[in-house]
Amino acid sequence: MITFETIVFYVFAAMLISAGVLVITLRNPVHAVLSLVLAFFASAGLWLLLEAEFLAIALVLVYVGAVMVLFLFVVMMLDINIAEVREGFARYLPIAAMFAVLMGVSLLLVVGPAHFGTAQVPIPPPVASDVNNTEQLGLAMFTQYVLPLEIASVVLLVAIIAAIALTLRSTRQTKAPKPESQVRVRREDRIRLIKMDAEKGA
Repeated sequence: MITFETIVFYVFAAMLISAGVLVITLRNPVHAVLSLVLAFFASAGLWLLLEAEFLAIALVLVYVGAVMVLFLFVVMMLDINIAEVREGFARYLPIAAMFAVLMGVSLLLVVGPAHFGTAQVPIPPPVASDVNNTEQLGLAMFTQYVLPLEIASVVLLVAIIAAIALTLRSTRQTKAPKPESQVRVRREDRIRLIKMDAEKGA
């Protein structure tokens, strides 16, 4: 019997797969970033189905609300030449397909064939009502996984600094004024007075 949760799961899963395919197939980088935002929203919906509310909210607030907005502005301000990006795409398509197959095989080997069979999934023991998953996640992150958390924060910081540095480079559309040139301007450079003889009336 198909329940409402099963229908919602398949809807979010289809949205996630479709958005992921659009991210790598769309030629416009801005549209690709917007598709990635849709993929994050679909992932947040799947997290909600797994009763991981904190992860779903963090995914929307941190990635969609901050990181992806930053990436979107960076992509829009980088002045990317789409024609140069398209060059050589078909040439590297067989290599990309090979790596995609290898990644798929690796995922199947890691997950294992037991998860794709018809065996019944064991029901986990009931959890006490006073247990907060956000509290348990925080304790695990800041005790057992504190080193990977700090490494991830440093990587994100470097990525943000690099994105800001890329936006500061000059492009053909850059029309920002230069303050160092403005402060050196003199009056003689802007206005020139010319002495002329007055014309005599008829």
